[in-house]
Amino acid sequence: MRKTGFLYDERFLLHETGHFHPEIPERLEAIYKGIQEAGLLSKLVRIKACVPEIKWIESVHETEYIQRFGDACLAGASTFECGDNQICCDSYDTALLAVGGVLEAVDLVMKKEIDNVFCAVRPPGHHAETGAAMGFCYFNNVAIAARYIQKKWGLNRIGIVDFDVHHGNGTQQIFEADPTVFYYSIHQHPSFAYPGTGREFEQGTGPGHGFTKNLPVMPGHGDEKYISLVENNLFKDFGEFKPEAILVSAGFDGHVDDEMSDIKLSTEWFSWMMKQIIKLSDQYADGRLISVLEGGYAIERLPELGRNHVEVLLNIHRFTNYPEEKCL
Repeated sequence: MRKTGFLYDERFLLHETGHFHPEIPERLEAIYKGIQEAGLLSKLVRIKACVPEIKWIESVHETEYIQRFGDACLAGASTFECGDNQICCDSYDTALLAVGGVLEAVDLVMKKEIDNVFCAVRPPGHHAETGAAMGFCYFNNVAIAARYIQKKWGLNRIGIVDFDVHHGNGTQQIFEADPTVFYYSIHQHPSFAYPGTGREFEQGTGPGHGFTKNLPVMPGHGDEKYISLVENNLFKDFGEFKPEAILVSAGFDGHVDDEMSDIKLSTEWFSWMMKQIIKLSDQYADGRLISVLEGGYAIERLPELGRNHVEVLLNIHRFTNYPEEKCL
């Protein structure tokens, strides 16, 4: 059994998004419930969130943007920059705590006090660009963690795997010209899938060309298509890049029961995917793996998805009703 960290803080629930918004505190409560009821909390190293030094957020986001977000919350605004981004007076502080908690988790992984970690945070981050909030996201937790690993811990090559059903336009924008960060995303496109970016020809710019890999999947597809794409691309790409640490944007919204997409992934596919990422982290990154929650809105499914995710990280998950040949 691996030594796995678990970042969860009740203060993440203070970010209120109002009635009828999909990104609600109950998402996190459902994930926590699934992990708790499975008796896994005693097997995990618990991590509390903390406020980070602002310089780490500024390593990714424009100072003026950070101040604008803070001012909007302080002024009691209910939205920030667009109608999707519902906020409250606590949203800025909650977003700070999410970043700080993820960076604390990075420290524990880098110091080898834990082998890997699941950061159950909100608000999510992968749509947030350097100077813009998008898609429920304000600070790009995974992008900030990547820069933090490079600047504080001296690693050079960071791999990011994003399997949220929506393309992480923010993460791509932040690193598109950077050859030291490989961004790999598998997501739905086109149909109503937000944000409309992430097409195959988007491969990075300038010195970063070739270090962005987008695998768009047409609506209606599920496990078989996703497995084929991952097997034919992710292992080859990361085998050539050889990441020294791997960050995961873990979105569960591609599940067949999630109304935020038209992708038909089974519960077990998410476990299979994490097993492949762990294999890569063991092979190239000395096991350094930090998983950060992004989307996932089917409240009734999040308990089992969160439980399975943690079990895979702990190396105690057992597949059920899933073809053996898919368990690589």
